[in-house]
Amino acid sequence: MKGPGLLYTLFKYLLVRPVCVLAFRPWVEGAENIPETGGVILAGNHLSAGDTYLLPAMITRPMTFPAKAELFHMKGWGRVLGWFLKGVGQVPMDRSGGRASADGLRPIYKVLTDGGVVGIFPEGTRSRDGRLYRGRTGVARLALNAGVPVVPVGFSNTQFIRGPFGIPLMRRPGITIGTPLDFSEHFGSTEGSVYREVTDAVMLAIQELTGQEYVPVYSNSARAQIPSAEPEPT
Repeated sequence: MKGPGLLYTLFKYLLVRPVCVLAFRPWVEGAENIPETGGVILAGNHLSAGDTYLLPAMITRPMTFPAKAELFHMKGWGRVLGWFLKGVGQVPMDRSGGRASADGLRPIYKVLTDGGVVGIFPEGTRSRDGRLYRGRTGVARLALNAGVPVVPVGFSNTQFIRGPFGIPLMRRPGITIGTPLDFSEHFGSTEGSVYREVTDAVMLAIQELTGQEYVPVYSNSARAQIPSAEPEPT
């Protein structure tokens, strides 16, 4: 597998990690549970936009989070964002549904089969009320078709609060990393019931790490009814 790009390494160790450590003072538990080599999925709950850079900053192995495909095809100054995302090893994912979304998983499969680390939020979107919602089966499709383990990750206190001068800050965020889940008995399966069984097992493992209340519905079905109290960074 190719190593991380130069841009990824520079941003991680010269900018993102130092800022996270100094500004947020995060703690990490169970980092040794991430396999040192080979493809693996890190599947976590999703409380904040900051989850996507806090986890890569605080673990040793380089990792990839799928990003909305639209971000890679913007015009004008938006092209700079697309260039940046590619430079730091992120891959586009089509979320329009159907065949396009299935095809959009191919770059993510490539990362896994090349022995890389992929981050996934099975809920599909961040939780606005701190509860854990039903997981979508994409995590199971990736794990079973790529033949890789899933490591559950629990985030806590990663919601942004307004700090001095309105700067978004986290207050002692935490990352708990569980032991790898082995679904090898189901590798290669395309059964919807198996995808659901595996996804539910992943969500249970995440809940055991976080202690969150579990809500057996998809997050976006309840999201419109819950106002956001978190200031998003701009």
